[in-house]
Amino acid sequence: MPHLYETTIANRLNLSGRFVANTLQLIDEGATVPFMARYRKEATGGLDEVQIAAIRDLAVALQALDKRREAILNSIAEQGKLTPELRRQLTSASSLAELEDLYLPYKQKRKTRAMLAIERGLEPLADRIFSLRDPNPEQTARRHLSAAGAGQAPLTIADALQGARDIIAERISDNADARQRIRLLFEREAIVRSVVKKGKETEGQKYKDYFDFAEPLRKVPSHRLLALRRGEAEGILNVGIAPDEAAALERLDRQFLGLNYAAATVASQDQMSLAIKDSYKRLLRPALETEFAALSKEKADQEAIRIFAGNLRQLLLSSPLGQKRVMAIDPGYRTGCKTVCLDAQGHLQTHTVLNLFASEGEKQRAAQTVHALVKQYKIEAIAIGNGTAGRETEAFIQSLSLGIPTLMVSEQGASIYSASEVARQEFPDKDVTVRGAVSIGRRLMDPLAELVKIDPKSIGVGQYQHDVDQNDLKKSLDDVVESCVNQVGVSLNTASASLLQYVSGLGPQLAKNVVDYRAQHGAFASREQLKKVPRLGPKAYEQAAGFLRISSPSNPLDNSAVHPERYELVAKIAADLGCTVADLMQQPHLRQQIKPERYVSASVGLPTLTDILAELAKPGRDPRETLTVFEYDKRVQTITDLHEGMVLSGVVTNITAFGAFVDVGVKQDGLVHVSQMADRYISDPNQVVRVQQTVQVKVLEVDTNRKRIALTMKIG
Repeated sequence: MPHLYETTIANRLNLSGRFVANTLQLIDEGATVPFMARYRKEATGGLDEVQIAAIRDLAVALQALDKRREAILNSIAEQGKLTPELRRQLTSASSLAELEDLYLPYKQKRKTRAMLAIERGLEPLADRIFSLRDPNPEQTARRHLSAAGAGQAPLTIADALQGARDIIAERISDNADARQRIRLLFEREAIVRSVVKKGKETEGQKYKDYFDFAEPLRKVPSHRLLALRRGEAEGILNVGIAPDEAAALERLDRQFLGLNYAAATVASQDQMSLAIKDSYKRLLRPALETEFAALSKEKADQEAIRIFAGNLRQLLLSSPLGQKRVMAIDPGYRTGCKTVCLDAQGHLQTHTVLNLFASEGEKQRAAQTVHALVKQYKIEAIAIGNGTAGRETEAFIQSLSLGIPTLMVSEQGASIYSASEVARQEFPDKDVTVRGAVSIGRRLMDPLAELVKIDPKSIGVGQYQHDVDQNDLKKSLDDVVESCVNQVGVSLNTASASLLQYVSGLGPQLAKNVVDYRAQHGAFASREQLKKVPRLGPKAYEQAAGFLRISSPSNPLDNSAVHPERYELVAKIAADLGCTVADLMQQPHLRQQIKPERYVSASVGLPTLTDILAELAKPGRDPRETLTVFEYDKRVQTITDLHEGMVLSGVVTNITAFGAFVDVGVKQDGLVHVSQMADRYISDPNQVVRVQQTVQVKVLEVDTNRKRIALTMKIG
């Protein structure tokens, strides 16, 4: 049976109707995006996560549109005004704007000037003027004075004509065709303008570029529009959106005067022109300005969220150190450096404070402490927070010649984690400073596993994240986290509930149930054992099992991305070759003998078989790159150490539409504008850089007062 939205979605997204229908069916059955992208390629036609999510989101939007359509139809029907033609128009409307335009004349409104004029009996006069054939509207108005003024203050001719024009103005504003004409003009020619509010010049210096600003709305980049809206919200700027008024009036004149121009009397035409101008300035322009302010904000939000989501994905998938014993230091001048030692699983072994900046004696004692801890806990790497006193702490550790890697780690969000409920549950008897140091160390070991514990907005890879629609932001970032977690895979016996909740099919409650079951019964011996977890039913098991890993299992496939539903198939392949599944995974010559087309069936196609063979070759392979040790230039510690022309190594911390921010080790990120990224034209910084990438940059300009550093990647 065809899905209700199959054709519409297929056409809008330019996808196969059959695969769209299959995807919608899977969604209705409770399948997650990662599961469909990984394990249902035959059904979806190999659609990736972005395409599947687009199908899901468009289906939700169309559902909401139909719900609104039904409410409008019912409302107009209850008023007894639903004609067959109007029903046809509403049924065929393909956008919310079109629906609302058609509904506007029937919508319940607060009492308007037009309603008051109608109550005073002026609608016949308005009809006469609207027809453009009244040779003397003033004379016609005189005939309406007594009727219109009954029981109220007497009307003058001017009052009557004004009331008639009010009726006409609202009639024009409510006209769906007129709205669409002006809407198209806004789309093509609207200008967004901003001016500084009187007396706000000093307070709003950071918005100086927008004190007298104008740009076509369709060309304004998202970051600029969001900056304008922030300036408006903070009471610094007045922001407006409108096309040229003469162009708008010309379109309305053509619609309401043009057809009857030859038959129009001069007097009626004059009254209509006044009504058209009033309709535009008082009703149409404000309404469409509000509409386009919301639409442009929504578009800017989507772009900002897209960039933020891309940065977050890159950060979550950044290189892990792996299961190594780590010393982590959260630097500080006054309160000392909070120091923790973690085992290879990230468990806290001990904690202390190193006083590096009190006295020479304290510094020597700190050196002795570090040497002792490194020896006692067999430390294999040292993580240092990159905030206040970070570079000085790094220099101190490197001076000890410990012979182990020392790496700077971003502190963004560590304080958020340390004060969170998750951190309190993990370390109920530990100070927030200890929790923060633990988070820094774990970030080095596995960025993904640790960063999922923090609200993505606090990780520091977005721009204007507090200005965009928070529901849309959360949904998008949650999608990214879920995608990354399932792309990497999760260790069933070591993962925290914070990480497990993002595994396909689980969620917070089932993740907690898994952790509780593990605590009561010990480590999981197989994926099959998951079925014993309370409330984890067949659907959750189907969605989750393939993304969970068990190290050293009795069935080697339990430590791979091969789904349990395909274990029987793999066993048959091994049996046909006269070997075990383990042999198949360990011996390339056996895998080379497999002819995938022999195993194609109604439920398993070549895409699934290709994935299975790839997984047998590299079971449970982590898709993230291997971590490389990076060191900042020892010549620079603060922004005052920088000078024009200096070439440095740095780490990309954030990517925006206009460039990338790079940390060169001076506590203030520098900006590489998109025009300074390469000797060729770059439309998107992601074409050149990614978050956490090491890059070579040259200093172009340093503004110590404004704490701004301009960098270039064009060094040659």
